[in-house]
Amino acid sequence: MTLQKITVFGSDNIGVYVFTNNKYTLVPPGLERETKDVIEEVLRTKVVEISVANTFLVATLIAGNDKGILLPKIVREEEVKSIRNLLPDLRVDVLETKATALGNVILSNNKGALVFKEFNDGTLNAISDTLDVEVARGTLAEMPIVGSVGVSNSRGTLVHVDASKEDTELVSSVLKTKVEVGTVNFGSVFVKSGVVTNDRGILIGSATTGPEIVRIEKVLGDKDAG
Repeated sequence: MTLQKITVFGSDNIGVYVFTNNKYTLVPPGLERETKDVIEEVLRTKVVEISVANTFLVATLIAGNDKGILLPKIVREEEVKSIRNLLPDLRVDVLETKATALGNVILSNNKGALVFKEFNDGTLNAISDTLDVEVARGTLAEMPIVGSVGVSNSRGTLVHVDASKEDTELVSSVLKTKVEVGTVNFGSVFVKSGVVTNDRGILIGSATTGPEIVRIEKVLGDKDAG
């Protein structure tokens, strides 16, 4: 399983711009060809340019897995149509909730989703329908923005360094993976901002240190992945 340091638009916070699953990697318009090539090589997916609410913060605004993509209510109608055309084999739905930075409040993989504790039952049902997984409410390190302080693939989940044993047990139960605590980009607890991963590869912000890389590879990587 390949791990590679990159920047996106000169930023180490690659996880606010780039979303991936095992089929597609979604990026903002205008990303350099060289960066796209690295993404394709490491994650082994098709790179697709999309716009959400006319911003570059693609991965901040959306959440998803191999089954579906959730878009915020601020997405434009023409963007929804375009994304559905570009991702014909995924379910693409707009989540009608006040929260718009869905990537910050939904931590998901192909096995489950941990979400913002204030979401009502209807929102949980909508998330479950789109992603085709069981959904549970929770926090990480007493923070409600579980999607920004966690990142997951099918084998592991990295979470906020101050997550409690109860937190990690909940994550493991919901996402059905091993769980480790850690940081990215030289000490950032917002691990999603510095890691983009699927089951084939890992991209990390270029400021990530050696000890952080060891922890990331331990939980998200697998030498037998393929």
